[in-house]
Amino acid sequence: MAIRAKLSGNEAVSVAMKQINPDVVAAYPITPSTEVPQYFSTYVANGEVDTEFVPVESEHSAMSACIGAQAAGGRSMTATSAQGLALMWEMLYIASAYRLPITLALINRALSGPINIHCDHSDSMGARDSGWIQIYSEDAQEAYDNFLQAVRIGEHPDVMLPVMDCFDGFITSHKVENLELLEDGEVKKFIGKYNPPYHLMDKDKPMSMGPLSLPFYYFEQKRQQAEAMRTAIKPILEVAAEFEKLTGRKYGLFEAYRMDDAEVAIVVLNSTAGTAKDVVDELREKGVKAGLIKIRVYRPFPVEQITKALSKCKAVAVLDRADSCNAAGGPVFTDITSAMFGRVDGVKVINYIYGLGGRDVTTGNIKEAYETLQEIAKTGKVKEVYNYLGVREV
Repeated sequence: MAIRAKLSGNEAVSVAMKQINPDVVAAYPITPSTEVPQYFSTYVANGEVDTEFVPVESEHSAMSACIGAQAAGGRSMTATSAQGLALMWEMLYIASAYRLPITLALINRALSGPINIHCDHSDSMGARDSGWIQIYSEDAQEAYDNFLQAVRIGEHPDVMLPVMDCFDGFITSHKVENLELLEDGEVKKFIGKYNPPYHLMDKDKPMSMGPLSLPFYYFEQKRQQAEAMRTAIKPILEVAAEFEKLTGRKYGLFEAYRMDDAEVAIVVLNSTAGTAKDVVDELREKGVKAGLIKIRVYRPFPVEQITKALSKCKAVAVLDRADSCNAAGGPVFTDITSAMFGRVDGVKVINYIYGLGGRDVTTGNIKEAYETLQEIAKTGKVKEVYNYLGVREV
């Protein structure tokens, strides 16, 4: 039976951690992710979990401790944001190269500078090619659900990769919402025990782990990582199907909202999808064939599935809450256009950079994007491919 609760995104994820009862949680506080380990530390202090909680001296050390615990055969978790993820950078690559399915709650926050503690996606986008699976969550319910699924996905024998559950700082992390939790027993049954095929504490199969891989082996090891990421799509969908049977909540690689006959569509991540859905509904009432793609799984990138979903549109706008500073568009835009190249003809695709540093995203901003798309669909002409939404131009 579902447990009804009113929780913020941060508290919802900390509850998921408590229900999983991992072997090790190592963390260092940074806004807006601080509440996750803070809540979890109270569960440890109250004896509600058996977890070894390690309050380390930095985020680099947090990920290092998780790597050590996971390599020793334990299940480890952490949470961070922005500069914290940046300080973990070196160790993110180590975790994925060692094929250690660590679970990380990443509460999205702008990377400094200038110093900013509010939401954008520059942190997770900077780590998009580090070999971590990335899952994005629109609200607190999805943050909770995706965290539970992330553990199963990462530990799947065909995957064995670390996973980030990404959700928007302050917007999702601190907003209190109504949501449904699973019973503790249901979570434990769904997650199961962690049985890695190899670990440092297995006396019957002695081994060592080290970072040195010279040219004779390195290329093949990276190829194996890439193959694990590519093949992760099937296990992701299998875990989602099992989760749907348990909860009734359906998850895929992305959500296609009113896309069956859409002529104009927006592609977006995380909480802004909720705002965009309201605009889509309003436009539909006016006879505009508008739709929306909310990406859930960004790494691995669902190339075939997402291009098929967009193939019938006349015009598409990709909204990026991070700027690549490459003079060509944001990271999601470049992935979308790369995926569509040679697979889909005739669809005009433009990019909007929006919401950097926590700038509010209004229905008016989203309507502006759809108005531009309608004009492109009507004329077939694109004035500007690389655009900014809601910025004060000087």
